[in-house]
Amino acid sequence: MDILKAATDWAKAELVSTPFFVLAGVIFLAASLGFWQVGKTDLAKAYIIPTLVAGTLLVIIGLGLFFTNKSRVTQFETAYQENALTFVDAELERAEATLKEYKNVVFTGIPIIIVICAAVLFFVNAPVWRASMITTIAMLSVILFIDGLAHARIDAYKQQLVQAKQELNT
Repeated sequence: MDILKAATDWAKAELVSTPFFVLAGVIFLAASLGFWQVGKTDLAKAYIIPTLVAGTLLVIIGLGLFFTNKSRVTQFETAYQENALTFVDAELERAEATLKEYKNVVFTGIPIIIVICAAVLFFVNAPVWRASMITTIAMLSVILFIDGLAHARIDAYKQQLVQAKQELNT
C-alpha cells in the first residue's frame, strides 16, 4: 500500500471540502448585506448582526482549514522520506485524535447546542433572540454537514494508516 499517496489524496480531498465553509460563509455574509439593505421588519433587521458573525466565522474556519491542509500536503513527503514508520505513527495518532474530537464536538456538542437553540426559539419571541438562534442553528447545520463528510474521509484514511502500519511492521 502506498500510504504517502493515501495521505496526499486525503489532504487534497480536504482542500476540496474546506472551501465549502468559505462558500457558506459568503452566503451568510450576502444574507447579512441583504437584510441590511432591504430588511424592513424588526425580525429582518435583527438578522443583520447574527448572519454577519456566522458568515465571518465560517470564512475564518474555511480559510484556516484550507491553509493548514495545503501545508500538510508538502510536509507529508518530507516526513515520509525521513522515516516512514514515524510518519505513519504520527498520522495515526493525529487521525485518532481528530476522530475523537469529531465524536465529542461535532457529533455531541453541536447537536446539543442546536437543541438548546431550538428550545430558546420555543420560549423566546424577541426578534434579536429568534434571529440569533435561527442563524446559529443554520451555521451549526452547515458545520455538521461538512464535518460529517470530513469524518467519513478521515475514518477511511485511519483504516489505511492501520493497514500501512501492519505492512511496515512485517
